[in-house]
Amino acid sequence: MGIRHSVLSLLALLIAAPAAAACRDDTVMLRGDWGGARFRVAVADDAAERARGLMFVEEMAPSTGMLFVYEREQPTAFWMKNTLIPLDMIFADAEGRVVSVHSDAVPHDETPIPSGGAVQYVLEINGGLAARMGIVSGSEMQHPAINGAAWPCD
Repeated sequence: MGIRHSVLSLLALLIAAPAAAACRDDTVMLRGDWGGARFRVAVADDAAERARGLMFVEEMAPSTGMLFVYEREQPTAFWMKNTLIPLDMIFADAEGRVVSVHSDAVPHDETPIPSGGAVQYVLEINGGLAARMGIVSGSEMQHPAINGAAWPCD
C-alpha cells in the first residue's frame, strides 16, 4: 500500500477534480485525452514576478505550481538558475493549448529551455508529474487570465 498507493490516490483526486471545480484565479485546470488535472497556482503576471518565478523554493506540494502570464503570445525560454527543485514546464499558446512540455528541468541549470513556439502561458509543476499524468501537447489549459480560450471559463 504505502507510497505507491498514496501517489495513485493523489493522481486519481487530481484527475477527477476538474469536473467539480469552478474557474478561479488561483487554479489552473488541464484536460486532454489523458484525463484532467487541477493545480493550485501562484500567478506571475508582471516582469518582476516572472523573473523570480520559483527560485529558492525548497519544496512544492504535488498539486501546486506557478502560472506565468505574458501580455502577448511570443517565443520564450526558461532556465533553472537558483531553482532548487526539478520542474516540468507546460508551455501554452494564447488559447491555452499546450504547445510543448519540458519534463524534469534540472535545478541550477542555466541552459535555456525553449517554449517550442509562440506561447502566452507557462505552467510550472513538480518535475516528472506531467509525464506521470500524461499531459502532452494539444492538452487544453483553463484559467481566468486566458482570453479567447479553447476551454473558456463558465
